[in-house]
Amino acid sequence: MPRAATTTDVFNAIAEPRRRELIGLLVDGQNRAVGDLVEAVGLSQPAVSKHLGVLRKVGIVSVTKHGPLRLYRLEPLQLKPVHDWVKVYERFWTHNLNRIKERAEQKAKEKQ
Repeated sequence: MPRAATTTDVFNAIAEPRRRELIGLLVDGQNRAVGDLVEAVGLSQPAVSKHLGVLRKVGIVSVTKHGPLRLYRLEPLQLKPVHDWVKVYERFWTHNLNRIKERAEQKAKEKQ
């Protein structure tokens, strides 16, 4: 079965670590110029632009032109499907963290 195109949905688009890194740089809600993102991730400008293009096609980022600059901004609502999917596992993590806490507290009591 062939792999789905990276632009078919949010999950495919964020599967690439560099794209997740770019999302992380945009998480503060500020507009960022491509040059700033290039400098931050250490990739070539064409590579960063290609990754941003994928993110733009699925709606995770938007772009505006300001003079000669292209400014990118995160569109966090487009990540909601990922949040909703991961939220299902929150109960598992909460349960495991509570167990770790209980064990640590028990060991601390045993040392006293």
